[in-house]
Amino acid sequence: MGMNDTPAAERVHIGFFGRRNAGKSSVVNAVTGQQLSLVSDVPGTTTDPVYKTMELLPVGPVVIIDTAGYDDEGMLGEMRVKSTTNALNRTDCAVLVTDNTVGMGDCERELVGLFEKKKIPYIIAKNIKDDNADKNASDGEVVVNARTGEGIYELKERIAAIAKLPEQNVRIIGDKLKRNDLVVLVVPIDEAAPKGRLILPQQQTIRDILEADACAVVVKDTELSDTLSALGTKPALVITDSQAFASADRQTPQDVMLTSFSILMARYKGFLDTAVDGAVAIDKLKDGDKVLISEGCTHHRQCNDIGTVKIPNWLRKHTGKDIELCFTSGREFPDDLSPYALVVHCGGCMLTPREMTYRMKCAVDQGVAFTNYGVAIAYMTGILKRSVQIFPHLYDKL
Repeated sequence: MGMNDTPAAERVHIGFFGRRNAGKSSVVNAVTGQQLSLVSDVPGTTTDPVYKTMELLPVGPVVIIDTAGYDDEGMLGEMRVKSTTNALNRTDCAVLVTDNTVGMGDCERELVGLFEKKKIPYIIAKNIKDDNADKNASDGEVVVNARTGEGIYELKERIAAIAKLPEQNVRIIGDKLKRNDLVVLVVPIDEAAPKGRLILPQQQTIRDILEADACAVVVKDTELSDTLSALGTKPALVITDSQAFASADRQTPQDVMLTSFSILMARYKGFLDTAVDGAVAIDKLKDGDKVLISEGCTHHRQCNDIGTVKIPNWLRKHTGKDIELCFTSGREFPDDLSPYALVVHCGGCMLTPREMTYRMKCAVDQGVAFTNYGVAIAYMTGILKRSVQIFPHLYDKL
């Protein structure tokens, strides 16, 4: 996978923030060396955050986020400010652009407060708009001139020094494998499968197995029994797509561990324990309860889509309750989760670890049960206990 193929979720997200007309877009364009954002002297030119994946040396593959002015006014302004604060949830490193004729006002101090609250490392880029105004830099500031390029190199070096993905010491599965272990991966090839390729969690899992010096064998769900017989040796683990779990469960001998890509991705994103607790809460749903089903990407929905069709059907059948279902996709995710009894989220393979953690924490902080597609399906089909056997502390909970 080349630099250009690095998935957005695995790139450092660098957000540029500030008041209207401080010169954010001009600084973004100077840092990236390309015209990413519209620049004009009219305050509030950038209306929604602009996301651009690119190579930024010396950092490497990044996503640059240029946000709307944080001091915006009126109804539309409120929406822009909300979209700016939402952009913070996927920001790994922030650049606060200030206007040297204005300096640090209430707007800038409020943004710094948000960076600190969300534990986002930040730099202040003091943009020279008037040579006669204050050009001194205090601690944590870099003086830049977006028009002449002065200070831009130093700003990039400072970004590189603090721009890191959140610490992720979690493996997908490699830490549970020994050298030469055999792992069978069950990948259904149906109308929902992307033509000619494997989806991201499947690629990432195969890579992690290989990094553990183990062996990965990939089969369709219809070939699992024959493959297990033909191998002649017992695999250490079978990993299946959630939708083929029941079929894989029938075909996999009880003395072979079985889990799913969804369960491993929940672990990789750091919320498997929360997801198991959330799945158990399905049995507590009552008539009239609201359930939010949230999808991280906005792919074209299949006619029998897992999020909008299959999971709602399973929920209604399993609970026997008259529950109300709500749906969000992509970057939409409500800040206020109090109306919901449960959030069922997708695996989050298109979201950054920071954003996935933010969404989970939103639910946990508000006392709302939170689970993901794969864990919920495994629970409702009665196979969650088997699928977490590889993680004894969770197995004992069930």
